[in-house]
Amino acid sequence: MTSSLVALPMVYVGVDTHADTHHVAIEQWITSFGRVARIGVEGTGSYGVELARYLHERGHDVAEVARPNRRLRRSHGKTDTIDAYAAARRLLDKSGVTAPKLRNGATEAVRALRVARNNAVKATTAALNALRGLITTSPEILRSQLRGLSRAQLVATCAAFRPDAGRLADPVQATKLALRSLAARFREAKDQADQLERHLHQLLEQVAPNTLGVFALGPDTAAALVISIGDNPARLIGKAAFAHLCGVAPIPASSGKTVRHRLHRGGDRQANQALHTAVIVRLRYDQRTRDYVARRTTEGKTKPEIIRCLKRYLAREVFRAHRTDFRGPGSSA
Repeated sequence: MTSSLVALPMVYVGVDTHADTHHVAIEQWITSFGRVARIGVEGTGSYGVELARYLHERGHDVAEVARPNRRLRRSHGKTDTIDAYAAARRLLDKSGVTAPKLRNGATEAVRALRVARNNAVKATTAALNALRGLITTSPEILRSQLRGLSRAQLVATCAAFRPDAGRLADPVQATKLALRSLAARFREAKDQADQLERHLHQLLEQVAPNTLGVFALGPDTAAALVISIGDNPARLIGKAAFAHLCGVAPIPASSGKTVRHRLHRGGDRQANQALHTAVIVRLRYDQRTRDYVARRTTEGKTKPEIIRCLKRYLAREVFRAHRTDFRGPGSSA
């Protein structure tokens, strides 16, 4: 019995995921089906998220497989079956294969709250922009009443309008009704955004207090970085890998006698934006950061180059803080 099990060949499985269907391909290590060695899933962050979660919970080694490149698609064509076989082959040559986020712990809860909060923030911005745009073309009797008001005063004044519903053919009355509706929409979205931010802050204090405690990180920026790392930070082999993930790691760009590096333009752009926002805050409020900028400026560095260095240093600090959170008593490990 034991010898027959050992003789079973290794099987590599590729999956092309879609909203309603998944296409599976099996690349055989020898000649026939055997023990599943690894499963490559395309789209573990979207359509394949539940499949990856299901397979991981049952002890399978799951990998995130990148989509086939355009050159391969031009030469071999494009079908779901071909993409599934391409996913399986990538497991063999290990090109474009990474460890997926598990999406089954506290970080997934953080992501859900951040998505809802950011959507509410966008709704407040859209409502306020629409309100101000409508005021620009409104009758002068309204524009003169609303001119020069602060945002809070403007919203309060528009919310207090009492248009005559029986005279909506009058542009003044119709505009009052529209402005009141937009002001109410702004207030509702603002209340939701504030409430979700409080919940997000409380959750981060519970699951990632050290990350949240990094100077210049707020609930939104800390959440973006925690989400980028995921519930299984062990998939990142070190701080250099995290910097590469955030798009702040220099990569070689040398040619001939020219030896230089350039900034990595890939990675998680939301995490990159979070680091950039935090660095800008530090430039304004942190004396050590301002001293560093002054010193590097005298050395001939430009401001964009200095900001790139600061983002790299901040990425190291965030990585260390998150590792402490993950190994702490409040972690999901």
